[in-house]
Amino acid sequence: MPATMTKQKLLSHLLGALKKQYDPPTEPDRSVLDHLLYALLRENASRKAADRAYRNLTERFFDWNEVRVSSAVEVANALSDLPQPVAKAQRIIGLLQEVFEANYSFDLDGLPKKGVKPAARQIARYQASSDFAVSWVTLKALDGHAIPLDDPALRTLKRLGVVEQHEDNLATVQASLEHHIPKAKAPLFVELLNGLIHDRCGDSPRCNGCPLKSDCSHAAMKPAESTRRPKPR
Repeated sequence: MPATMTKQKLLSHLLGALKKQYDPPTEPDRSVLDHLLYALLRENASRKAADRAYRNLTERFFDWNEVRVSSAVEVANALSDLPQPVAKAQRIIGLLQEVFEANYSFDLDGLPKKGVKPAARQIARYQASSDFAVSWVTLKALDGHAIPLDDPALRTLKRLGVVEQHEDNLATVQASLEHHIPKAKAPLFVELLNGLIHDRCGDSPRCNGCPLKSDCSHAAMKPAESTRRPKPR
């Protein structure tokens, strides 16, 4: 990875450039369980798609218990904008079942009183959870310092030179970013990076017009697009 000062300057530069391009969203007021469910929707997805899926769940179903007892296909119909909607629906239903069996309710709002690490460990014990979900809840609901990363985020950070090409361990990358990005800036960094990923830096990146084109190794390797017009025949 780059030297400490180099990475610090690079991340500050990237954050500044992204702030000029994307508006950070307003933080919604959600319960701990709602943050956890949203995290399952958000992993590997854009904020807009995850927001739409979450809104569909809350509008099409009476409550979380109705979601729990519904079929995966029924829930997946509300998640059609997300990647692998059936798999995500199964995780949503599975998580709600785990929470209900453990608590006979859907209330996890007592978790923050346990402290960040014990609460995070409890979130991690749910089979439907993931490292991304634990980090998301830590950041959004437990007042902890975390930078949730998914595969699209890792791919983009490699293209920008923040992460070495051979590094595929998300936990290692996350720990490094948390060392360099202050807690107060973590939520903003996560949202702005997500905006870049799903606006410009997908499987087939659209480099022209990207605010970070000059910093991106992938863009540097792409042949320049010709601006010459073909001659009329």
